[in-house]
Amino acid sequence: MKGLSVLLQKEWREHIRNYKVLWIPIVFIVFGILEPVTNHFLPEIMKSVGNLPEGADFTWPEFKGEEIFVSLLGQYQLIGVLVIILAFMGTISGERKNGTATLLYVRPVSFRYYFLSKWIVVNGIVLGSVWLGFMAAWYYIDALYNHVNALPVLGFIATYSIWLIFVVTVVLALSAWLPTGGAAGLAILVTLVYQVIDSLIGAYWSVSPWKLSMYASYWFNPDSELSDLWMSLCLTVILIAILVLFGIFMSRRNAAKTTV
Repeated sequence: MKGLSVLLQKEWREHIRNYKVLWIPIVFIVFGILEPVTNHFLPEIMKSVGNLPEGADFTWPEFKGEEIFVSLLGQYQLIGVLVIILAFMGTISGERKNGTATLLYVRPVSFRYYFLSKWIVVNGIVLGSVWLGFMAAWYYIDALYNHVNALPVLGFIATYSIWLIFVVTVVLALSAWLPTGGAAGLAILVTLVYQVIDSLIGAYWSVSPWKLSMYASYWFNPDSELSDLWMSLCLTVILIAILVLFGIFMSRRNAAKTTV
């Protein structure tokens, strides 16, 4: 475990130097604040700049706090996932290309620890950022809309967090397998494009990692049936474990491709 601890420190220092521990949380926090604030003041903004005819009455639906949470999740599903892919697509393949990995491979480093150190640190950054974003949104939702109880909010965020761990694992496993460009393209296909496909024809199956973002909102409805959610969570955890093993295997297999 000492080797893993050293690699964890190395990964953490690297992400401090490239400021990912700073700008990624800022992105998620900004979106977390903008979503409730924008929806709250949008009617006034539309009235002031909408150039409506005299006497016309602009009506805007009244949102509940739970709906703002779901709306913010939709923002994270597109922009947030893209940020994750673009920020970490070269985590392993980039080190092979620029020769940085050579400094590690010449030492008796376990490829299991090598991959897991990156997986743990990247997940820590991503989940920390997302939770901070949702906490910021929760504060403004409570101030501008209505109070939302803690239990459904925590269940909602925790469920979405499993999906994000799946996304991170896909990105890192593909980075261990493919060059940076190929890893980015296939990660977008697997996480974003397939999610659209699942939403279009996914009525034929109810258990899927790509449905977790939809099932997360079920926590806000006490009458929702959660059996499909739990089954999807179990399937996602199994796929994460398989992808971690695949990433470790490909890290070892592609070590010889490292630029010297």
